Amino acid sequence: MLHRDGRLQDAERLYRGILQTRPDHPEANHNLGVLAVQVGRPVAALPHFEAALKATPNQAQYWVNYIDALIRTGQFNNAKQCLEQARQRGWNDAAFISLADRLAGPEANEPDPLEISALQALFNAGQYLEATTLACSLTVRYPGHGFSQKILGVLYRKMGQIADALASMQRAVGLLPDDAEAHANLGNTLLALSRPEEAEFCYRRALELKADYAEVYSNLGNALKEQGRTDEAETSLRRALAIRPNLTEAQHNLANALQDKGELDDAADCYRRVLALVPDFIEAHFCLGNVLVKLGRLNEAETCYRRTLEIKPDHVAARTNLSLAFYELGRLTEAEANCRLALEIDPDFFDARSHLLFLLNYSSCHPPAYCFEEASQCGHKVANKVTTRFTEWTCEKQPQRLRIGFVSGDLADHPVGYFIESLLAQLDPDAVELIAYAASLRCDELTARIKPRFTHWRSLHGLSDEVAARLIHRDAVHVLIDLSGHTQHSRLPVFAWKPAPVQVSWLGYFATTGIAEIDYLVADAWTLPNSEETFFTEKIWRLPETRLCFTPPEVGIEVSELPALKNGYITFGCFNNLNKMSDVVVALWASVLASVPNSRLFLKARQLNEASVRQNTTERFAAHGIAADRLILEAWDSRENYLAAYHRVDMALDPFPYPGGTTSCEGLWMGVPVLTLAGERFLSRQGVGILMNAGLPEWIATDCVDYVARAVRHATDLQALSDLRKGLRQQVLQSPLFDAPRFAKNLEAALRSMWVRWCNNSNGLASPEITQLPP
Repeated sequence: MLHRDGRLQDAERLYRGILQTRPDHPEANHNLGVLAVQVGRPVAALPHFEAALKATPNQAQYWVNYIDALIRTGQFNNAKQCLEQARQRGWNDAAFISLADRLAGPEANEPDPLEISALQALFNAGQYLEATTLACSLTVRYPGHGFSQKILGVLYRKMGQIADALASMQRAVGLLPDDAEAHANLGNTLLALSRPEEAEFCYRRALELKADYAEVYSNLGNALKEQGRTDEAETSLRRALAIRPNLTEAQHNLANALQDKGELDDAADCYRRVLALVPDFIEAHFCLGNVLVKLGRLNEAETCYRRTLEIKPDHVAARTNLSLAFYELGRLTEAEANCRLALEIDPDFFDARSHLLFLLNYSSCHPPAYCFEEASQCGHKVANKVTTRFTEWTCEKQPQRLRIGFVSGDLADHPVGYFIESLLAQLDPDAVELIAYAASLRCDELTARIKPRFTHWRSLHGLSDEVAARLIHRDAVHVLIDLSGHTQHSRLPVFAWKPAPVQVSWLGYFATTGIAEIDYLVADAWTLPNSEETFFTEKIWRLPETRLCFTPPEVGIEVSELPALKNGYITFGCFNNLNKMSDVVVALWASVLASVPNSRLFLKARQLNEASVRQNTTERFAAHGIAADRLILEAWDSRENYLAAYHRVDMALDPFPYPGGTTSCEGLWMGVPVLTLAGERFLSRQGVGILMNAGLPEWIATDCVDYVARAVRHATDLQALSDLRKGLRQQVLQSPLFDAPRFAKNLEAALRSMWVRWCNNSNGLASPEITQLPP
């Protein structure tokens, strides 16, 4: 009924659910094939029709729809063979006669060999326009000549005419069913169209015909990687290299797969092997830089990006990622400059514009109006790329369960994961249905814990913005929540298509997204003053008490005694990203250290793995009269060791204007209070929101002078500091900051209210478009 009523996404979910338990279920396979044809994906339909026929070969309708799909994909010879089998079974009704008519046509003669030679010569000479003209002429005069169709498809691809290439390659496969290259070419085009499942089907057909086709194993690896099947991808790519050890593309693709699997050292080795074969392989230099950034080897990454730009000065992604490397190194001025250089190369390159907005959060030099204008400009650029924005949705207007989608690349061991885990466990499954849209392939133990909380877990990795938006739209989501903003793995352009009626920004970003199609930004009364609302494209929706609810770490680490009682001196600490430590912050912290005799400052951050960063940090404090022996500099390691490091900290110092979030909550849980400086903007007031909800208003400074005074006052009262430490974990666990059931009710009520408001302001929901099943 769902299928016949046109509720295709619901029908697809039902069919796939059946096939998870009964992969050979004939009716579910057949109907899923019919559905695939209806939405214009006949290649994807073929394996389902074949499974249905294998299980139930005497169903005439199964044969009709299978032959129809073969014709649609250009597999005319296969279609004719199947039609003949159907006739032998005695089937010759109107449906089969119609199929026979579609397959009928004049037999094509062979073109003159001289014309074929001329076509090949033009192709080899790179004269693609002239070659295309001749190939088109040949396909018109000799419609049954498969080689002409095959080369025409390749020519269309080279000229960027992907839709035309697809049509020609489908016809070529139909005319040359035993040509492995034709199937491989079709697979390459489907992969370029972000249709990896169909590409996989074509590649496997090609390998059936040519078992030692190394290039196809390599491309199959890519198709599997795009589906998140990284282990299978690695196997396919290693098979390609076993056949051709020096196949550069396979080695590069293997490196990409290993990077997706998180095997970064092995990935780096693979990229280096590529460069040993082809020293000027641009993408290998670029991708090696990306891996080195993840490994924290930032100076080496900078070298890779600079080499990429030497070879190709207009490589906009390399320029953008060089900016990212500078950001990680704390060289924020150079980071911003390189983002702007990237935008000079390509003003529409979203990654550069998004990263620039992210960088602006670290600076207090730009007024809010400037940052708002930059974000709005980004939103306009994104909106201009949307061809047809959704204006109708198929979700129920009065649902028993509100369907909520979360878009994030950080549903893992990441601050977003830490803040969302306890919330997901407390949301009422009778009131809400959750769908995850994962923007990255990253999976770990936290991912495994939260995955069962979602009805569906969809991967957006590798999907274009349009395809991703259509996927979300088909799921009939009521409220779609972005958890990333302008951070890594951002999929904000998907929201510009308006795949859900209500769209929300929450948790992972602390400024406006600039995307006009995002309706609301979730804040609270402490963090976002009314005066700041004018600097947001979103409407502000304030939750009671807090916009954040932290999940207590699952580690058996107790709160220690106050280390100053044993050390005889105060140890201040900050475990935030070192980029938050601006020159103004350094100057203020130096004043704190100068005002508290013999005190130390313990910094722990991933950038401190680099010797150059440690040296630079020492020199920055030395410029303010703070000797190196008063600094403790450590790189970040495992989370358990990181949390245990709080045993050596008496009180934490919050940076500004970008204060801590995760680090502050973790410090409080470890019994370490944090001193924050109240700002005026949403971002700079996150510490205020955390400390007010934790019941620690006396740890909020109003200005720099007050910051130093409070640091001195707390540092000189060791008994009070020790008493606070002993009870702080219990205090914050009982506060709104850690009260997941309470927070879940507040967030759930807010989302339901957003939906009701949308319903009240809309003219109702349009009925879904109904597509009839074939007879």
